[in-house]
Amino acid sequence: MDESEVKVVARNRRAQRDFEILGSYECGLVLRGSEVKALREGTVTLAEAYGRVSGGEVWLHSMHVPPQPSVAQAFAPDPDRPRKLLLHRAEINRIKARVEQDRLLLIPLSLYFRDGRAKVEMALARRRRKVDRRTILARREAELEARRALSQAAREHDREVR
Repeated sequence: MDESEVKVVARNRRAQRDFEILGSYECGLVLRGSEVKALREGTVTLAEAYGRVSGGEVWLHSMHVPPQPSVAQAFAPDPDRPRKLLLHRAEINRIKARVEQDRLLLIPLSLYFRDGRAKVEMALARRRRKVDRRTILARREAELEARRALSQAAREHDREVR
């Protein structure tokens, strides 16, 4: 996959912090005309969005796509309406089984355009407990401190050599 083909519109940064990601799926997205323009402008919000399997279909709920000012209010779709995700039947069945058996959540990680088509990367995830989040943040902070110390030592070494 060439990076030039993919244009990322939005990322769900909270997902990496609040959830343990167990697997991901690339899904197509059913949109209405003015929503595509809003996505291309990058005005979409994924933070509170989640996926749900119902009636043999996967739906993305609470993704906010603001209406375009150029579209008449009578024709503008609801900004928070559920949007259908496009997946193969086998993938839908696999997701449904894992969500029901393992009590997992279906959350969006990113929204992007690939070859002119809107795609959503959905992930099966388990919510982290508060204690887990704290340990991850502490570990990340310790790694950052170590990197800073190493780079500082390398700079001092370069000064001494000159």
